[in-house]
Amino acid sequence: MIKNGNSKKSDKEAKVLAQHIHIHMSVFKARRVIDQIRGRSYEETLMILELMPYRASYPILKLVYSAAANAINNMGLNEADLFISKAEANGGTIMKKLRPRARGCSYLIKKTTCHIKIVLKEKYIWMEKE
Repeated sequence: MIKNGNSKKSDKEAKVLAQHIHIHMSVFKARRVIDQIRGRSYEETLMILELMPYRASYPILKLVYSAAANAINNMGLNEADLFISKAEANGGTIMKKLRPRARGCSYLIKKTTCHIKIVLKEKYIWMEKE
């Protein structure tokens, strides 16, 4: 991808990615929460995630906090102007282990994981000159 030489503030974005062992949940359970916060402002997202009754909301809340901290400390963006521009949950590795069953048989236990990616951008309000 070729980028322009001009670096605008609108090109700045804070990304956070949780992979592999960190998120022990189904992709479908994580997507149910992520679909609710996509495109919303940072402050509204925090309120939604704190009040949601799902177990998936807490790890996603921690990721949103982390992405906001990256945006504020590393890029100097304003916290009030941040919004979630991209949020996605993809399938991760499946951990497999065997559980002993009756008469010498075994049963396969599959623990699913998922990768969650959250991108924060700064929103702009264009003012016309009079």
